[in-house]
Amino acid sequence: MNVSVLLIGSKNFITTFLERYETPIVAAIESTSKAEIIAGVGQYQPDIVLIETDLLRIAGLCCEIKKNNSLGLVYCIAVEYYCSTNILQREPSKHLLETAKAIENHADAYLQFSGLDSSINQNIEAEKRLLLAYLQVAYRQVQQYRELLKTNDFLSSIALADALTDLSNRRALEWDLPRQVEKARKKNIPLSLAILDVDYFKSVNDNHGHLVGDRILQLLAHRLRNNIREQDTVFRYGGEEFVILFQQTNTDTAMAIAHRLCQIISGTPFNIDRNLILSLTISLGLSSLQPEDDDRGRMLLKRADLNLLKAKSSGRDRVVG
Repeated sequence: MNVSVLLIGSKNFITTFLERYETPIVAAIESTSKAEIIAGVGQYQPDIVLIETDLLRIAGLCCEIKKNNSLGLVYCIAVEYYCSTNILQREPSKHLLETAKAIENHADAYLQFSGLDSSINQNIEAEKRLLLAYLQVAYRQVQQYRELLKTNDFLSSIALADALTDLSNRRALEWDLPRQVEKARKKNIPLSLAILDVDYFKSVNDNHGHLVGDRILQLLAHRLRNNIREQDTVFRYGGEEFVILFQQTNTDTAMAIAHRLCQIISGTPFNIDRNLILSLTISLGLSSLQPEDDDRGRMLLKRADLNLLKAKSSGRDRVVG
């Protein structure tokens, strides 16, 4: 079982645990400080945390442990030792109550072992077996959760990708644009956007068929993606329209990039196959974020769309912003 376990508790707790059990402990944190414990979880990124029950009294500790594990899920097992040889004679209701308290404090499981006195060893073999069983269950749940995350990430990527061009699609733009608007305003940085359209694209479909039209869009997407900066993003907005988000970019810089894209597209014909080479142009409408714009970026998009209409009506193969 390839699992990493982080042990958290007092010195006596950690010493007794390490002496009694053979477990894949990646590290032990001897601390009662919430900040130190959270920092340790962030450092070691364990699959499972074995935590002394007394520490659950620290408000929100288990919740913070779970949130600070970037791998997606950390399984918290609360462990309690009784300083008594009469653990087996304790009232069953007491055990149930302690279990309830641990779960209420966001532990995933609760284990109750015999006293801290190392001379008490009659239950150690049974404890080892029980601990191993809990670790196996915990690890299975962690692995299942992470596999589910991978599946969800894969499905999300499909849902946000355009099948023809492999660019992000309109749904991805609707998800990302409000976040870019928020980021720009929070950091007081510019944000610009362009909508571009392939000029006379209908004639391509009418004269050469939709398969050629699709190939044009694929080649265009490839050119756009390879001729923008790393921080910028191209989306297929619909049909032959594309949107480019220019992060940290003012109007003048975005205008310069847009003009360069126009030249790149018009200056190099599209090789469809050995017998067909087509020359095309694009028109772009540009806009930049304004203080009065809405938080979702609708006004930003609308201005770019209106400028695109102006570019189309004033001769095409140009940028209006």
